[in-house]
Amino acid sequence: MSAEQGLARWHKVIENGSDPAELAAIMRPDAVFHSPVVHTPQEGREIVVAYLSAAGQTLGNDSFTYVRELVDGENAMLEFTTEMDGIKVNGIDLIRFDEDGMIADFKVMVRPLKAVNKVWEMMAAQLERQKAG
Repeated sequence: MSAEQGLARWHKVIENGSDPAELAAIMRPDAVFHSPVVHTPQEGREIVVAYLSAAGQTLGNDSFTYVRELVDGENAMLEFTTEMDGIKVNGIDLIRFDEDGMIADFKVMVRPLKAVNKVWEMMAAQLERQKAG
């Protein structure tokens, strides 16, 4: 399965609202997540799903849109824009898929600094809500 096929599955999950069960179904057990606001890589399906689900709830508002996609072998780069509390956010999802089209590595980069600070604030709040729920 190619990155293009894995990417099609990713888009379907995003369109459905980043449901944790759907995210887990396209994620390797040993997947790694690289956050723009957390220093160390987050390892393992459960923590990666928690971060991506929280991101879907915070970044994935009505203004979220992917504006560019590049696919090369097992890698995909998706540039996105969104707005959070009046702050324009520009970012990149860099995803590496395995041979079965499962997500093996997911890196998010965000700009400008004001946007990074807003993402950190809102992601922290969303992750706390997930823990409490």
